[in-house]
Amino acid sequence: MRVNRISRARTRAAVGLSVAALVAGATTGTGPAVAQPRTAAPAAAECSAAYRIEQKLAGGTTWRMCWRYDSKAGLVLDDVSYQPKGETKPIKVLNSARLGQIHVPYDDGSVEYDDLTGFGFAQGLMNLAPGECPGGTIKTVKVPDAWDPRHPDVKGLCTTTRTRGHAYRMQGDSATKVYQAQGKDLLVYTVNQVGWYEYISEWRFQDDGTITMNVGATGSLSYEDYDAGDGRGWPIGKGAKAYATSHSHNVFWRLDFGLDGSSKTKIEQYDSTVTAPARGQEAPTAKTTRTKVTKELAGDHKTYRWWRVVSATGKNKDGHARSYEIVPGATTRYPGRSYTRHDVYFTQYNKCEQFASNNTGNCPAGAGKSVDKWVNGQTLTHPVVWMNVGFHHIARDEDQQPMPVHWQGFSLAPRDVTAMNPLTPDQLSWQNGHWQPRS
Repeated sequence: MRVNRISRARTRAAVGLSVAALVAGATTGTGPAVAQPRTAAPAAAECSAAYRIEQKLAGGTTWRMCWRYDSKAGLVLDDVSYQPKGETKPIKVLNSARLGQIHVPYDDGSVEYDDLTGFGFAQGLMNLAPGECPGGTIKTVKVPDAWDPRHPDVKGLCTTTRTRGHAYRMQGDSATKVYQAQGKDLLVYTVNQVGWYEYISEWRFQDDGTITMNVGATGSLSYEDYDAGDGRGWPIGKGAKAYATSHSHNVFWRLDFGLDGSSKTKIEQYDSTVTAPARGQEAPTAKTTRTKVTKELAGDHKTYRWWRVVSATGKNKDGHARSYEIVPGATTRYPGRSYTRHDVYFTQYNKCEQFASNNTGNCPAGAGKSVDKWVNGQTLTHPVVWMNVGFHHIARDEDQQPMPVHWQGFSLAPRDVTAMNPLTPDQLSWQNGHWQPRS
């Protein structure tokens, strides 16, 4: 459960804890590190080798990006580009991508946390053992505002590759030939400790162009928090004496797209309606409509609804505009706060709008401290995407000890970025569009 090594007593007063108290509350032999100044400029597209990630996967796809470490957001990925085989140059996808907040309210109303801006998420970067990054590289990170200056470096960023199973399988009309490939991912991740919890922030870059981002919560249940006497908790251990308090994890991601090198991307919403069969029809009919999102929007997922971010400048070899579709994961939308009541926010870029709640971006007075306040009718010429994925954690006996990882996240799927499947085998590359069998 969430209440942690700083314990419930940290609430409300935790922000004012001294450095010594924070160190005492997160005692590990290898603590968080010291780092770049909090005012450090973002890494440029041509960042130095130490801050560059480049990986060519088995299917011929190359992912490139720069990384940096923010004093509150933790890992930030800049200038993310994708180059599948057959493309002569990289296709830029994102200007930057990072977490936007981890908001943790407790069911009994006793406490509420903003882990990124209020409780030292970035400073809780953990050292990774070699076995946690099999076949990969663990990079050393300098963390701004380190809790313990005596340990200035943390071996805390893993970059490696993973097999994800079938990328495709096709037997076609003949039993004599099976086309199949096992997909490969570039995996980039860190582990950040906030009290009892350890958050695995994972970014997966697939060889087919898909990007999947997940946060996994693991670590430990807090033995200090078995006090839910108001009926909202769940009994842990023998009998019904110790009740762990239930709570929510509302994770936000902040994505600044730069498709084909331009920030002037467009947002489109698609909705489909299904109607009963008309006279003479065998099945129901479905009609899909497109709505151009030209102004800031707080959006909600519904059946048959989806969004895509569209390039303003680039097209694939078929002449179709490149785009990325937002593919939501499982979520439990938290109704308790205005900023968690929607699944996605599209806001006009503003440098000061950095965190979805308890924002510390020094916006002008009256601008509001949360993402919902920034949706105020501005025209979208440089949209920023904020994704909100919620998880309601009602503890169980199996959550001890240690607690299995519970994941929450979403994906970005390429839509018309390439003219065909980027992993298409050469023997099938001629079958683009309305093809007919060769004689």
